[in-house]
Amino acid sequence: MEVRSANSSANRHRVNSASPHPVDTSSVSQRLQKELMALMMSGGDLGVSAFPDGESIFTWIGTIEGGKGTLYEGLSYKLSLRFPLDYPFKPPQVKFETMCFHPNVDQFGNICLDILQDKWSSAYDCRTILLSIQSLLEEPNLESPLNSYAATLWNDKEGWKHTFEIANMWFQL
Repeated sequence: MEVRSANSSANRHRVNSASPHPVDTSSVSQRLQKELMALMMSGGDLGVSAFPDGESIFTWIGTIEGGKGTLYEGLSYKLSLRFPLDYPFKPPQVKFETMCFHPNVDQFGNICLDILQDKWSSAYDCRTILLSIQSLLEEPNLESPLNSYAATLWNDKEGWKHTFEIANMWFQL
């Protein structure tokens, strides 16, 4: 699969020379191509997948499956991933495109996950991000909720299950 990088003619030029980590966009494209190949080789066996959205290697659509034995089991969530030109020194912007009722996801799909913010490391890759979000579904960080109502309900298993089921029926309409 060949995917063109954004701004192909400028691939040999350094981006954002004021950045502490100036990056050649062709090396970013190569890294993203390797990450794509690694995801394709895993065959989605872990319930995560992602592919470029269109011709740009910098914009992807990802999918995560809910974990077995959780309320999210059997559900599939679509996410958008936008990689910055100085990736992997900066994290991608990741959002749920499918509505998700969860303490760490707001109504706009924004995700509160430390590895997408201050705990980001250039050692992380797309697969790590998707697996971390999948794990977050069953183990939310209640200390840092984006959806305070969902966070309040999380410890009330009956209330959580009831509201979760109603929310998912509503989201599927």
